[in-house]
Amino acid sequence: MATYKADIERYDKINYRRTGNSGLLLPEISLGLWHNFGKNDDFENARDLLKCAFDNGITHFDLANNYGPPYGSAEKTFGKILKKDFKKYRDEIIISSKAGYDMWPGPYGNFGSKKYLISSLDQSLKRMNLDYIDIFYHHRPDNDTPLEETMGALDLIVRQGKALYVGLSNYKPERAEAAFKILKELGTPCLIHQPRYSLFDRWIEDGLLDLLEKSQVGAICFSPLAQGMLTDKYINGLPKDSRAVKDGRYLKTDQVLEMLPKIKALNEVAENRNQNLAQMAISWILKDERITSVLIGASKTEQILDSLKATKNTSFSGEELKKINTILK
Repeated sequence: MATYKADIERYDKINYRRTGNSGLLLPEISLGLWHNFGKNDDFENARDLLKCAFDNGITHFDLANNYGPPYGSAEKTFGKILKKDFKKYRDEIIISSKAGYDMWPGPYGNFGSKKYLISSLDQSLKRMNLDYIDIFYHHRPDNDTPLEETMGALDLIVRQGKALYVGLSNYKPERAEAAFKILKELGTPCLIHQPRYSLFDRWIEDGLLDLLEKSQVGAICFSPLAQGMLTDKYINGLPKDSRAVKDGRYLKTDQVLEMLPKIKALNEVAENRNQNLAQMAISWILKDERITSVLIGASKTEQILDSLKATKNTSFSGEELKKINTILK
C-alpha cells in the first residue's frame, strides 16, 4: 500500500485566523469527529475524510472522550489513522479533545472534578497513542464543582505537558467570564471557546461573542448546519436515509417540518449568492471576524470539499443580511 503524502499546496487552499490573542492560527474550517469515526464506522472512509481535510489545509481535528459509539472509539480510530498516515505530520496538526460529559460509571466519570478531567485526558492520550494534545476543553459547565477546581485542573494539565492550550465548551457568558479570570490568574489563559452556533441557534450573540472579543479568546462553532437542517437535504421533504428519520436523538422530524418554510426561504437567498444553503450557513458564521473557525462534520469527502467553498465568499450585503434576519424572525 502506497505511503500517504500530503498535497504540497495544501496551505494555499484555505485561510487561517488567529485564535484570540494567542500565537495559534486555525483554519477557517475544522473537522469534527463526533460522527463517522466510531467502532462500527467504515475505517477506510474515516482515513479518506482525514486525508481529504489535510490535503486541503484543514489542520485541526476535534474529538472528545465520549465520541463514538462506543465511548472512546473515535479517539482509537483517530489514533490508528494518525500512526498509519499522519505520523510525520504530527507537528503540522492541531488535535483537540474534551471531557465533561458521561464517560464511565461511578462518581468519577462525569462533569468537572480534577479527578475526572486528569483521568480522562490520560485515557484519551493512551487511546490516540499521543504524548500530548494541542487543545483540551472542559466540555460543559459543572455547577456542583467549584470553578476553581475545574480551572485548576486545566492549568495543571498544561503544566504537566499533556496539553498545550485549554478551552471551554458550552459555557454561558457569566460563567465563562469567571473561568477566564481564574485561568488568567493561574497563568494558563483560555485559548478558545466552543459553542453551538448557526442561523437557527444564535444564543452566543447575547453577550458571549462580545465577551470573547473583550477577553481576546477565540471562538470555534459547532453544529453550523443545525444537524443538517441548513442544507438542501430537506428542501423536498424527509429522505429515508436522513439523520432526522434514522436517528431522532439530535434532530426530530417535527423540528425539520416546522423549520421547512425558513429552510426554503434561506435556500433562495443562498442561490442568489451562487451558493448552496450549507455553504451560505458557514459563510454567514465566518462573516464575523470574532469567529476563529467553523467545525464541520462529514460522512463523505465531497461534503468537506463543498464546505471549503464557503470560505471563498464570506461577505454579505446589507440587503442580504436584512432578508436573512426577516426570514429568521
